[in-house]
Amino acid sequence: MIVLRLKRQWLGTVWVGLAVLIWTAAAQAALYDRPKERVPLPSPIGYVSDHAQVMEPEWKERIRSVCIDLEKKSGVELVIVTVPSIKPYPSAKHYADALYEKWQIGSTQQEHGLMILVAVQERQAAMALGRQMFPVITPAVRNEVSRVYLQPAIERGNFGEGLYRTVVALATPAQEVRLNTPSRPRIKGLGVWITLGTTAAVVSFFWWLSRPDLRHPYRRIQAGEYWGTGQGGFGGNWGGFGGGTSGEGYR
Repeated sequence: MIVLRLKRQWLGTVWVGLAVLIWTAAAQAALYDRPKERVPLPSPIGYVSDHAQVMEPEWKERIRSVCIDLEKKSGVELVIVTVPSIKPYPSAKHYADALYEKWQIGSTQQEHGLMILVAVQERQAAMALGRQMFPVITPAVRNEVSRVYLQPAIERGNFGEGLYRTVVALATPAQEVRLNTPSRPRIKGLGVWITLGTTAAVVSFFWWLSRPDLRHPYRRIQAGEYWGTGQGGFGGNWGGFGGGTSGEGYR
């Protein structure tokens, strides 16, 4: 009896140990598989990605017009996104940051990007910004725009008009980003001087072509002087030189 009881206790201990090992392995597998449970992020549709389908076409077109005008003037890319839900992300901010990174909004070097996200089911909104946008879209600006335009529109379900007013309010300070972009220094009147110099060079070249005497190899002819009769002239010059070396010169 004692031996049988010991065997039963031993078998019970083994089964408990196996159960613990199986539970631990299952927990670790679930831990590693947890990131795979997240739903894939949506793809961009344009300046207005209304995946929740809560905006009227008229308001979409107005928002798109503001975004296009903003990018032409300053290079800032402003994008509006609506989604039915942010699950399984813990907040709209986490979802917006992940979406901003995936879509690569704004240029890679300058990071001139701004995205507004609205989660319809959770009634949440968030903004994701590029690094170059922080000096102009400050926390005070974001809080003011959210309090006055964005949150009231979400609470009332008036997404189209509310997002349009939000975009207009953010586009005004966003235009100032172009002032921070270094520009090449320009010399005033440089184009005028280049034109005058080119014109003078062309005129001088054609004038030089019209004067073949200036291209003669003998510089006396270039100066307008001529040799005359040749030897006679040369002899006269030499004779004058000889007269200068006779008489009183050696006294």
